[in-house]
Amino acid sequence: MEEVRVFPLTCAVQNYAWGKVGLDSEVAKLVIGGDALAVVEADKPYAELWMGAHPKGDAQIKDNRIAQTTLGQWIAHFPACLGSKVKDTFQGQLPFLFKVLSVNTALSIQAHPNKELATRLHTQFPEHYPDTNHKPEMAIALTRFEGLCGFRPVEEILEFLEKVPEFHTLVGHGAAQELRASVGDADRTSQALKRCFTRMMDWEKKVVVENLNELVKRVTEDAAAGKDTSGISGDLLLRLHSQYPGDIGCFSIYFLNHVVLNPGQAMFLGANEPHAYLYGDCIECMACSDNTVRAGLTPKYIDVNTLCEMLNYSPAPASSKIFPCLQDPSDPCVSIYNPPVPDFTVMRIQIPASVKQYNIAPVDSASILLVIEGEATGTSPAALSDLTLTRGSVLFVSANESVSLHITSQSGMTLFRACCLL
Repeated sequence: MEEVRVFPLTCAVQNYAWGKVGLDSEVAKLVIGGDALAVVEADKPYAELWMGAHPKGDAQIKDNRIAQTTLGQWIAHFPACLGSKVKDTFQGQLPFLFKVLSVNTALSIQAHPNKELATRLHTQFPEHYPDTNHKPEMAIALTRFEGLCGFRPVEEILEFLEKVPEFHTLVGHGAAQELRASVGDADRTSQALKRCFTRMMDWEKKVVVENLNELVKRVTEDAAAGKDTSGISGDLLLRLHSQYPGDIGCFSIYFLNHVVLNPGQAMFLGANEPHAYLYGDCIECMACSDNTVRAGLTPKYIDVNTLCEMLNYSPAPASSKIFPCLQDPSDPCVSIYNPPVPDFTVMRIQIPASVKQYNIAPVDSASILLVIEGEATGTSPAALSDLTLTRGSVLFVSANESVSLHITSQSGMTLFRACCLL
């Protein structure tokens, strides 16, 4: 069976509570597009589509002529499909997990540890930190996509400390003064920012709830009276409070950049970068890990001390959080999102309506392809038979294999491809 090196996948869906519900969810739409027999329940959240070999959501091979039923089993039997460099570097494992996310309510304020910290956390608390890997990740917007990412410029934080007395109370006068005095000295600023953030996150619940209720009441009354509350992010505050009433994470909007991505724009989240996804649909690719340190906007395990210790306290504007993609010099249809980590690269392939034949070029890595728009028949000498590709189809392509597309839709095609370019 070794000659089968290109095959379709049926991928795992995660129904987390924060996901978009029913056919509002891009995940659900893709699932139905890729499998005419799939059933989507109107009142159920469809949060994530997992395309990969992660043990919590290993993709099924969609061809009953192949004996190894999951992608993980297939890779274990035929590790050469990864490509020799990838196989050797990542000990015979697929190094990335490719996902689609449909976010309806905010995900937790979180960060991911680097490898050194991941190893330590896993040794101490294996029930909360299940592996020793880092978890850099990248989100590429499919629809308008909102998130919190990285510490804001200090001037913006100082402005909020003046305009929002409840925020000032939780940070404390001394820490706020220290932050103001640190402007212009990057090292001092980082230390002061750490002190401010840690002080706020350390308050007991009762004090947080009192201050948050006070702020929410004032913003609600001001909004009702027709006053502009955008200067203190009033709308975002009320939205987060309605989702997580009384949660300290609601105040994090005054520390973290509110980043809005348009379709095709991306943000990259390296180790120790504080972030939270708020709303929208995106493609996500990450190193294969489950390690997340959380501190708010979540019912899950919270580890404030670890988070406050590990974070990158370098302030930077929201615009700097948008990760650029590069045009592939050898193919005008391909944009490359190539983050500063070895584990993954994502390509967006946009084939215009005028092109009816397109060759997906081989790369020296296993890759996973997802069709977002359009239809085609795919052929490959490494596939058992012709491949029917529609919106939602997912293909596994072994290293150094190509796929020829005969495009049947009138409006072209859009695909995303995850691989590992070492």
